[in-house]
Amino acid sequence: MTANIEAAKAALAHLDLDTNPVSVKAKSRDFFWYSPVLKARLDHVTADFAVAPRTEAEVIEVLKVCYAHDVPVTTRGTGTGNYGQAMPLAGGCILHLNQFNKVKEIHPGRVIVEPGAILKDIDAACKAQSGQELRMFSSTWATATIGGFVAGGSGGVGSVRWGGLRDLGNIIRLRVVTMEAEPRVMEFTGEELHRVSHAYGTNGIITELEMPLAPAYDWVGMFVTLPDFPSANRFGYELACEDGLLVKLVTVFEAPIAQDYFQRVSPYVNPGQAVLALMVAPHAMGAFATFAARWPEADVIWRSDHPAWPKDPGHVFEYGWNHTTLRALKVDPSITYLQVGYGTDNPLELVEAVRQKFSPEVLQHIEVTRGGGKVQMGGLSIVKFTTEARLDEIVREHEAMGAMIFNPHRYTLEEGGRQAVDARQLDFKREADPKGLLNPGKMIAWDDPAWDYARMYAWPGMMKAAE
Repeated sequence: MTANIEAAKAALAHLDLDTNPVSVKAKSRDFFWYSPVLKARLDHVTADFAVAPRTEAEVIEVLKVCYAHDVPVTTRGTGTGNYGQAMPLAGGCILHLNQFNKVKEIHPGRVIVEPGAILKDIDAACKAQSGQELRMFSSTWATATIGGFVAGGSGGVGSVRWGGLRDLGNIIRLRVVTMEAEPRVMEFTGEELHRVSHAYGTNGIITELEMPLAPAYDWVGMFVTLPDFPSANRFGYELACEDGLLVKLVTVFEAPIAQDYFQRVSPYVNPGQAVLALMVAPHAMGAFATFAARWPEADVIWRSDHPAWPKDPGHVFEYGWNHTTLRALKVDPSITYLQVGYGTDNPLELVEAVRQKFSPEVLQHIEVTRGGGKVQMGGLSIVKFTTEARLDEIVREHEAMGAMIFNPHRYTLEEGGRQAVDARQLDFKREADPKGLLNPGKMIAWDDPAWDYARMYAWPGMMKAAE
């Protein structure tokens, strides 16, 4: 297939169309540059044009026109993802959904929204109307869209209570448009949700989401110090195990992450101390005080309901998840990260074994979450990058120790996950995207079913860098 870009642009000229090379390139980028591996491979990638639909009808029109002219379509919200999910490897059209952003209906326990709605705006609307909020959100809450979160994320702030997006009940319904000669509108619930959730927009465009809500609270954000990382990690784990104590964030940082990278926190942290970032419901603060009293060396150095520092540090969740990596990168551009699954079976022991092997080359940043009804631990480890070969070696050594890597230095679905084909997503792509025009290059199973994952996949259709 040869894309007829000019014909597609002409047919879509009556919509919000952007053909300016500078702004189109900006809309073609996400936070892939967190990875030096992806930066080296994707930095040149750009779409040919961008279009910002405001309704489902306009989404259907864009897909129909691009299908007719063999133009690839890559969907994006605000581009806050970190793995190149929204990078248009084959050029073509950026389907920019930031204007398709209404909060449509709010009900007890659920909200219906368009995909471009910002997480912060959804929470504001739900809190104002019904005293509710989203169960979970990414640390990019202030700028990320709900569609991008569901299509590219796996969990976030709130996962310590509610688990991940793939857990039953954390997505209620998705409305999806296919990319065919005559696009179809489909609605998914139950098992069918997994066809398109966390699929990077490779097999359908989400045009409406129904998401669960929980009671909204003025969460108390805190920074807590302990003398060393093992005790801080156990504090976080045991806090999350207190089923009656309502928390929304439990994050643990090995020294010297807070000392070196958290500008407004570091003056209050001593050398060698580990730090926790916590969010606790106001009515649970009494229970938290009781819990913390069992840890004589724990020191609450800041709390949002009684701020005592000259400079407000801001939301504590903006120190966790991948905001940790961002803060480190601003100080040291050689920093990158890994995503590590430590599981639910003795995660404290596995985390400590990994820490002992790799620190300080790899520093532990732990997000305490839930999975399968159990407390589990995931790492967004801070890595001092030297070479790609060394990074790959660190990955292999983690895996040999039993720590699963969800590799953020790969741009495909399979390599960033469990290095296995998701048959539901592949089957739906065959049905919904017969020409393979949706976000091409991101699903190995579509392009090369026999791929053995022994080396990094390099999609052969990627646009060439300028000489």
